[in-house]
Amino acid sequence: METHFESNPLLDRLPKHLRQFIKPQVYEDYTPINQAVWRYVMRKNVNYLSKVAHNSYLDGLRQTGIDIENIPNMYGMNRILKEIGWAAVAVDGFIPPNAFMEFQAYNVLVIASDIRQLENIEYTPAPDIIHEGAGHAPIIANPEYAEYLRRFGEIGCKAISSAKDYEIYEAIRLLSILKEAEDADTEEIIRVEKLVADLQNETSEPSEMAQIRNLHWWTVEYGLIGTVEDPKIYGAGLLSSIGESAWCMTDNVKKLPYTLDAVNQSFDITKPQPQLFVTPDFAHLSLVLEQFANTMALRTGGLSGIKKLIDSKALGTIELSTGLQISGIFTNAIENDGKPVYIQTTGQTALSYREKELVNHGTEYHAEGFGSPIGKLKGINLAIEDMSPRDLRAYDIYEGEEVTLEFEGDIIVKGEIITGSRNLQGEIILISFKNCTVTHRETVLFRPEWGTYDMAVGKKVVSAFSGPADMHSFNMISHVPSSQTIKAKKTPERETLEKMYQAVREFRENKNTNSDLNQILETLKTNYSTDWLLTVELLEVAEKYNLIDLKNNTLAHLEILKTKRTDVKHLIEFGIELILDSVNA
Repeated sequence: METHFESNPLLDRLPKHLRQFIKPQVYEDYTPINQAVWRYVMRKNVNYLSKVAHNSYLDGLRQTGIDIENIPNMYGMNRILKEIGWAAVAVDGFIPPNAFMEFQAYNVLVIASDIRQLENIEYTPAPDIIHEGAGHAPIIANPEYAEYLRRFGEIGCKAISSAKDYEIYEAIRLLSILKEAEDADTEEIIRVEKLVADLQNETSEPSEMAQIRNLHWWTVEYGLIGTVEDPKIYGAGLLSSIGESAWCMTDNVKKLPYTLDAVNQSFDITKPQPQLFVTPDFAHLSLVLEQFANTMALRTGGLSGIKKLIDSKALGTIELSTGLQISGIFTNAIENDGKPVYIQTTGQTALSYREKELVNHGTEYHAEGFGSPIGKLKGINLAIEDMSPRDLRAYDIYEGEEVTLEFEGDIIVKGEIITGSRNLQGEIILISFKNCTVTHRETVLFRPEWGTYDMAVGKKVVSAFSGPADMHSFNMISHVPSSQTIKAKKTPERETLEKMYQAVREFRENKNTNSDLNQILETLKTNYSTDWLLTVELLEVAEKYNLIDLKNNTLAHLEILKTKRTDVKHLIEFGIELILDSVNA
């Protein structure tokens, strides 16, 4: 893994399939305009959020060392986050939800290292370093919230997706990239917006991943805490949006008590949220999470869990009552009286016990799939796993014996037993046969010429979840996003503007006071008549160094800009107010 930041024990623990998403943070790529955007947002946030954010936010800013003046460097962030048991990595925009949550399970904060362009300074649908670094990082300094985030990741990465979920992920990723890109094709944006809307409006049973993403959105991203009458902000999406953090506090946004009902409330990442949920405290978040986890196939298993895996068309795992875990792409389940009596995978499959692959039962051995009966033998109350050695002998379930095992649901296994494998409790978890035939009524499920037949033992499916039991069983380094983030164009005009931003920054920091600030202002008026942020920064320097003429000229130009650009009038006014108040304080 190539990194431009120091590793630490948490990052060293990350599996290879998560490392594929990590990209270096090339700090030199941040431009003077990027730095100015970060500084403006952070100054506005700290000023405003001190009144409306949960007290953990400002405490966390201090504890995590997030600098208001400069975009965070991963070197510094990881050294500081290590003190609170977390780490951070840089990624390229949105990554798949399962991977995002699995990072959280490892106490690793995923940071999209790009930063929003000036035109999207109030809000961007694309994840960026303002959202991640200034939104998520400070709150995780609260131990109770940090544990909720870790636990959420641990449960969330096991949520089963539908085939449609990945389509939605790809469409949302593309839309966020287009909306953040300069000069994006308007028709293309409209096309992708329609695609996202159509996918989200399709009437189908929401998957576990879709539901848990709703919970994540209404808590981690857009959560309020306190009372409905007097809420405070803790969600990173609100903390990092200087527009929506103010909007959400008005009566235009409905406030609802946070309950499990939020699992069914969908969201639109491109628009301000019409309603938000208020949790009384961070402990309540964990309570609702556990309530949802109790409904997941992870804890309920059964036929419905297998069907969720079949519908997902993706790698998943079922666990039997003996602890045997079968990982693969599930394609069929034969049922009887609402219970699974036979399960089938197609393609590479691995068998594990307690998340560790069984010797000689990896994907090379089970390269073409795996099938096995589930449940009890017909007419026998005692399940195979519960039989004592004497019981097994009585039913001829013994090495070297020719046996016919008839399971409930008319599954018949007939062959010569080679051997069996037991778990730590002494229960048989796997029986291997030669010369074996497996049938379901008139259908042959396994033939002797196919080789050794390995039969899983388990009276029921106790769990079903996304991904493999043993992450080392499969090659999971396969992520190839269909879209890449679009970088800002480098033009001579942009380069000149960047140099002026840098000159003003150096003047303000007293590193180089030789620049002609009046000339910079005149160049802005003539060649960059819509740029407002640099004029605000010029006003700050003029006020700081008591440059009366420059101050009057910048104030006059800002008044013109407020008329010309009504869309940013409130941002200009805040900048003026912040400068005059802070300098004169």
